[in-house]
Amino acid sequence: MIMQIIVSVGGLFLAGALGIYFYTKFGRNKITSASLEASRIIEEAKREAENYRKEAEIAAKENWYQEKLKFEKETSVKRKEFEKAEKRLTEKEMVLERHEQLIVDKEKESLNKEHNMQNKERIFMAKSERLDQLIKEQNEALQKIANLSKEEAKNMLMKNLEAEARYDASALINQIREEAKAKAEDASREIILQVIQRCATAHTAETTISVVPIPSDEMKGRIIGREGRNIHSFENLTGVEVIIDDTPETISLSCFDPVRREIARMAMERLISDGRIHPARIEEIVKNANKDIEGIIKNTGEEVTLELGLIGMVPEIVKYLGRMKYRTSYGQNLLQHSKEVANLSALLAQELGLDSNIAKRAGLLHDLGKVADGNVEGSHAHLGMEIAQKYGENAVIVNAIEAHHEEVSPISPYAAIVEIADSISGSRPGARRETIEAYIKRLNTLEELAASFDGVERVFAIQAGREVRVMVQPERISDVEAENLAREVARRIEKETQYPGQIKVTVIREKRVVETAK
Repeated sequence: MIMQIIVSVGGLFLAGALGIYFYTKFGRNKITSASLEASRIIEEAKREAENYRKEAEIAAKENWYQEKLKFEKETSVKRKEFEKAEKRLTEKEMVLERHEQLIVDKEKESLNKEHNMQNKERIFMAKSERLDQLIKEQNEALQKIANLSKEEAKNMLMKNLEAEARYDASALINQIREEAKAKAEDASREIILQVIQRCATAHTAETTISVVPIPSDEMKGRIIGREGRNIHSFENLTGVEVIIDDTPETISLSCFDPVRREIARMAMERLISDGRIHPARIEEIVKNANKDIEGIIKNTGEEVTLELGLIGMVPEIVKYLGRMKYRTSYGQNLLQHSKEVANLSALLAQELGLDSNIAKRAGLLHDLGKVADGNVEGSHAHLGMEIAQKYGENAVIVNAIEAHHEEVSPISPYAAIVEIADSISGSRPGARRETIEAYIKRLNTLEELAASFDGVERVFAIQAGREVRVMVQPERISDVEAENLAREVARRIEKETQYPGQIKVTVIREKRVVETAK
C-alpha cells in the first residue's frame, strides 16, 4: 500500500516535471516565432511608411510646381495688362501734348490777328483824318476859286483831274494785278489737281506687330522650350520680342524695326514648318532668313527702277531703295511715298516743260537719307545728298535731294518741284501719323546710345522700349566690365533721354568655342 502511494507520488512528480519541460520548450518556440513575426511586421510598416513619405513628397512637389505655373501665368497676364495700360497712358500723354501745342498755336494766331486788327484800325483812323483834312482843304480852295482868274481856275481843275486820273489808274493797275494773281493761282491749283488725279497711289500704314499663325497651341510650348531657352535664343538673335498669350493658334512678334521684324517672321514660320526647334536650329534659320531678306531688298530695288523706267542706278543705291520697303515715315510707307513723289515730280515737270526723267529720279531718291546707317549724323536730306553724291548722281539731283526741306538754296527748278511733290504726298489727310514716328525715334535713340560704348556688338530695344539688350564681345568685355557697362548705359539713358516708366538694361556676354572634328 505504501509502495503504491510512493509510486503514485513519484509518477505525479515525473509527470509534472515532464509537463514543465514540454511547456517551457514549446513556449520558447512560440515566443521566438512571435518575435520573428513582429520584426517582419515592423519592417513592412517601415517600408510602407517610407513609400507614403515619398509619395507625399512627390505630391507636394507637384502641387508646388502647379502653383508656380499658375502664379507665373497670373503674373504674365498682369504684366501685359500693366504694359497695355502704360502704352495707353503714353499715347494719351502724347495726344494731350499735341492738343496743348495746338492750343498754344491758336493763342498765338489769335494774338497776331488782334495785333493786325489794331494796326488796320490805326491805319483806318489815320486815313479818315487825312480824308477830313483833304475835304476841308478842298472846301477852302473852292471858296477861293471865285476870286481866281479863268486860267488859274483851269490850271487848278487840271491838277485835280490829273490827281484823280492817277488814283483811278493806280486802282485799275491793282485790280488787274489781283485778277492776274487769282487766275495764276487757279491755274496752278488745276495743274496740281490734275497731277494728283493722275497719280493716285494707295498706301498701307505699317505697324510694329506681326502675327504668325501656328497649327496648334501645343506649338507654343515648343517655341518657348525648356526653361525658355528657345524663345530667349530667338529673341537674342533677332532683336524681336515674341509675345505668346492666350490667343488661340497665334503668336505675335513685336519690334519697331520692320526689317528685323520681317526677318523674325520669316524665321518663325520656317521653324514652325520644319518642327525642329532648338537653339542651334534657330541660329541657322535666322541666318538664312537674313540672307533671304537681303535678296528681297535687292529685287525690290530693281523692280522699282524698272517700274519707273529709270536706268543707270548703281547697285548700292538700288539696295537703299529696296530697304525703303521696310521703313516708315510718320506711319507712311517710305517706298510708296518715294514712288508717289517721283510720279508727282515727273508730272509737274511735264506741265512746266522740263525733263520729267530728272524730276522723277530726284523725287525717287529724295528720302535716301532715311535708310542710311544709324551711326551717321545729320539730317536725312543732307545724308541723302551725301549718298547720291558718293555714287555719282548729277549735281541737279544732288541739290534737289538736299534742298527739299529748304536746308540749302536750290540751283534748279527741280528742287522746287521735288519739295512741292513731297508736300503734296505727305500732307494728304491720313497719310502720316506722328505718334509712331516719335515712338520709333525714341527706340532708335536708345539703341544708338547703347551701341556707342566700346566692345558692344549688337543692341536691341524690346518690350516697347522698356528693355535694352546689349550683346558684348566676350574677348573685349569681362564679366566685371559687363556689370560696369550695364550701369554706365543706364546712367547715359537717364541723362540723355526722356522716357515714361523704367528701362531695364540687360548686358549679355556669351563665349563660344567651336572646333571641327576631321
